[in-house]
Formats: sequence, structure tokens, C-alpha cells
Amino acid sequence: MPDLFTPRLQLHPIDVAEGERIHTRTAGPNDTWADDFPFDGDVAAAGAFLRTTTALGQQQPFGYYRITRRSDGKAVGGIGFKGQPQHGSVEIGYGLAGSARGHGYAAEAVTVLLTIAAGHGLSRVLADTDRANVASQRTLTRAGFHRVRAEGEVLFYEVQLATGR
Repeated sequence: MPDLFTPRLQLHPIDVAEGERIHTRTAGPNDTWADDFPFDGDVAAAGAFLRTTTALGQQQPFGYYRITRRSDGKAVGGIGFKGQPQHGSVEIGYGLAGSARGHGYAAEAVTVLLTIAAGHGLSRVLADTDRANVASQRTLTRAGFHRVRAEGEVLFYEVQLATGR
């Protein structure tokens, strides 16, 4: 699977070796990471990617992507699908290192995943966020999601896709 690009970001589909480096916070000789990457969310997501890959094999295009700023080539976060599509829908998750937050990168990366989902004939993408994470709620809204329900401290969002299929 090739890298995906926006004007400001590169989304790189990770492999097992890169997943292990992120999971253990051990940069390889060719890794260029922001000082605060990977953060706890990246470590957890890479661990989930590794477990799923071991159990089910190759996941792309519905896997995990490293988010890199094109301006300086530094990895600043991750985004991915939380499993393979089921019944026309798929769930996503994302996170950015603190130094990359507040620049609209997350919404830009989410838009790429929506394009992937629509291009594979899916009709709905799901996401959730903590009630206290107002920035993530705004990101999802900017990317076209709307809140569908709340359960305790978790808010659930979805977006309906026009797939053309």
C-alpha cells in the first residue's frame, strides 16, 4: 500500500517492524520522530495493530498509518481503522503528539480515511471520544461526523458516506 498525502501530511501504512518500534518507543536509524512521539495513544494503537496482524494477517488498507508532517518530515501521530469493515461500516481512531495539536492535522488525516472507506464501498464510519476531549469532538465535527449517542463519559459519532457504488 503506498503512502497517502495531503498538502501538509503524509500517512504511511506501518508494517510489523515499524509497529514494534512505535510500541517499544525505540526509533530506528531511518525514523524521524517529533520529540513527543510516540505518546501513550500511539503505543496502545501500535500494540493493537501488532496483535491484530498476528491474529489476522495483513490489514491494509484498513490498518494503521503513521502521520508525518511534510514540512519537517517528523512523525507526529497515528490514525487507523479499528478493524476490518463489517456490514458497510468501519470504526476509526487517531491521536497526535501534543506538539502537533491545534493545527487541524487530525481532521486532515481523518478526511483521508473517509476517502479510503468511501472508495471501498463503505457507507458509514464510526468514531468515539471521551466527553472531556473537546478538541477531538471538534475534529470529528470538522470532518463531517455527527454525535449519535453518549454512554457515560464516551461520546459516539458517525458519518454517512456517499460511496457511488
